[in-house]
Amino acid sequence: MAMYGTIARMRVKSGHTQQLQALNDEWAQGRGRQVDGFVASYVLRPDERPDELILVAIFRDRDSYRASASDPEQDRWYRQMREHLETDPEWTDGELVSTSTGAGD
Repeated sequence: MAMYGTIARMRVKSGHTQQLQALNDEWAQGRGRQVDGFVASYVLRPDERPDELILVAIFRDRDSYRASASDPEQDRWYRQMREHLETDPEWTDGELVSTSTGAGD
């Protein structure tokens, strides 16, 4: 089974970037370590759109992603995250078809 993930484009409320980063760090150190099948996440700030963040979350497979996405605890975290955003994120889910780490993969 192939790895699976999601990409979220998020428009952050003015002055809320640090709070959102802290919330993401809290997730990574807490819930992220407990979610079965969670592999990695990345948050990028596009050079040309500094008020936007792009979240990439990777899971072992589609089932582990869906289990996490439907967990009430994940919904609670999402609602906290949403308080720092101007609008709902634009989500794109899909199968990971290629990866490279720069370590000779």
